[in-house]
Amino acid sequence: MVGVLSGMFGVGGGFLMTPLLFFIGIPPAVAVATEANQIVASSFSGVLAHLKRKTVDIKMGIVLQVGGLIGATIGIQLFNYLKSMGQVDLLVKLSYVVFLGVVGGLMFIESLNALLKSRKGNAVPARRKHNWVHNLPFKMKFRASGLYISAIPPLLVGVAVGVLAAIMGVGGGFIMVPAMIYLLGMPTKVVVGTSLFQIILTTAYTTMMHATTNKTVDVALAVLLLVGGVIGAQIGTRIGLKMKAEQLRVLLAMMVLAVCIKLGLDLLIQPSELYELGAGGH
Repeated sequence: MVGVLSGMFGVGGGFLMTPLLFFIGIPPAVAVATEANQIVASSFSGVLAHLKRKTVDIKMGIVLQVGGLIGATIGIQLFNYLKSMGQVDLLVKLSYVVFLGVVGGLMFIESLNALLKSRKGNAVPARRKHNWVHNLPFKMKFRASGLYISAIPPLLVGVAVGVLAAIMGVGGGFIMVPAMIYLLGMPTKVVVGTSLFQIILTTAYTTMMHATTNKTVDVALAVLLLVGGVIGAQIGTRIGLKMKAEQLRVLLAMMVLAVCIKLGLDLLIQPSELYELGAGGH
């Protein structure tokens, strides 16, 4: 199921799978580290499908990856510190509620407006507006995206995604896809493939670091997630190419909000149990 989402939306699927692992009783620290394996597999499978269709901006992906590796290194150190304090489980769940709520809400409003405009038939192809991103130094030409912008914003997006990958066990696609569309101004057709391309190396590095420093990777669980992820990503890519960009964004936003609400309710209903989990990780 999560592999299908990966292929459709250009997200690693961790934003959905990691909370689902919480829901079936997997400790958050183990879920975060193990889910990173599945993200690598489903993202790799999805990228292969997108490379065949030439919908990957490799140059942009490399810049995002550099930022991702820096961010993942920072995130692992923070994860280790919180684990030693016994509060890592609480932080992971709170992080999910905040990020999913903000990103899901903004995406839902924007994508619903875009969908309504396209239904009315008065959707005019939006001209790319020159915002502050275009005024920054260190400009690079990204031919596949048709952009000539500073390397700083994609680098910073990569850093943010790397930190999230380490702490939350996500590929970061649910942050990266909106950032690539609205901040960097990339065309939707190359966003999904480029997002998956960036996710692979960043998440593989995160998995390796978790396995060596935290010993929190469950190999058996990882293998099961890998197999399902690879199969699902191929199916998802085919479905995604048959749907409108606006429809994809509305669906993704609705899923993000649904997971956010479920996690938020769990935090409100079981606060005592959550603190026990946090203490148990000490």
